[in-house]
Amino acid sequence: MGKIRIIAHSSEPFQNRSEAGRLLRRELKGIRAEDAVVLGIPRGGIVIAREISFRLNCALDVVFSRKLGAPGNPELAIGAIGEEGKACSNKDLVNSLGVDSAYLEQEKNTQLSLIKLRALEYRKIIPKISLKGKTAIVVDDGVATGATIESALLTMAQESPQKLIAALPVGPPDTIERLSEYADEIICLRAPAFFGAISQFYNEFLQVEDVEVIKILREEAQRRKSLASRNKL
Repeated sequence: MGKIRIIAHSSEPFQNRSEAGRLLRRELKGIRAEDAVVLGIPRGGIVIAREISFRLNCALDVVFSRKLGAPGNPELAIGAIGEEGKACSNKDLVNSLGVDSAYLEQEKNTQLSLIKLRALEYRKIIPKISLKGKTAIVVDDGVATGATIESALLTMAQESPQKLIAALPVGPPDTIERLSEYADEIICLRAPAFFGAISQFYNEFLQVEDVEVIKILREEAQRRKSLASRNKL
């Protein structure tokens, strides 16, 4: 089980994702920029990852993970799947809802297909960075059940990073504790005792569109080019 660092149990909302990213950056002191990669889960996690990576002056990348929606209620996560097909599921929830294996397999294939399409688009802008021997910081805009980031952490662990960190603005204490099984360290700014939806902890929680993500990725592509040019001098 990894180290858990909960900064507060406050339910005070963040102004927006950018503020949450700036506050998370403060908790990542001592990270060596040249050894670190900040990986955002699309789409909201990319906004937060941008704030952290730009302020730490380290590389930004994307980690793909999509929730597996319950039958008739796609917003209810019964599990999640990552880019390499690594899936996790909430067995208690699956059993209580009577979800059969055929539905689960179909939902996995559907979400994996969507991941592949998005990955194809994003990887044209910024190629994937190897995580071997690096500090990988996986970021999202919050967790509820934690299925999506659990799948992302399982995927990243296969790439042999030196250290695997999950950095989160907000999440329920029991989810944070469970996620510590999948990372070397969990940092959570706020873990309130009473947790409804992630959106209640943001004054501004607009849907992040692809156009915004692509803009961020293009900024990162330019930053990588500038860094490569400096290293040649």
